[in-house]
Amino acid sequence: MKKLNVRVIALMGLMIALQVVFTRFLSVETTFLRIGIDFIPATIMGALFGPFLAAIGGGLADVLGMMIFPKGAFFLGFTFNACLIGMLYGLLYYKKELTWKRVIFSTIVITLLSSLLLTPFWLHLMYKVPFWGLMPIRLLKAVVMIPLQAVLTFLVLGRLPKEIKK
Repeated sequence: MKKLNVRVIALMGLMIALQVVFTRFLSVETTFLRIGIDFIPATIMGALFGPFLAAIGGGLADVLGMMIFPKGAFFLGFTFNACLIGMLYGLLYYKKELTWKRVIFSTIVITLLSSLLLTPFWLHLMYKVPFWGLMPIRLLKAVVMIPLQAVLTFLVLGRLPKEIKK
């Protein structure tokens, strides 16, 4: 975990703000599905600050986004997802060499856990929608998003300035 200083707090604040904006304004969303690029700030937080701070950042982005720009009911399960995703990005990218193998692995693992397991479970709890009834559209989303997300992740993390990584 990075030592908390003004620079780290400022960068965390920027990434949290970007995640809120990307989630609320740069996503296509329905009741049961959201497609967007909100994973980019979460990935950067994980790579720069490690699992603990990235989990906190993901959770804060979810709660702040819901408070400032509410969409539907607040549900703690989605905040848990945001924390888990941040933690996983931190575990998989913090102080680790960026390789295609790592990026593809992390994208698949996070998609399986969040998009194909936890999110349908939360939606089932909230709306009583059959868990397996959500799978066809969520599988289609995963097939489309995994390659796009992997490419964007590799490009973004590969171009982070060395000064920021210190």
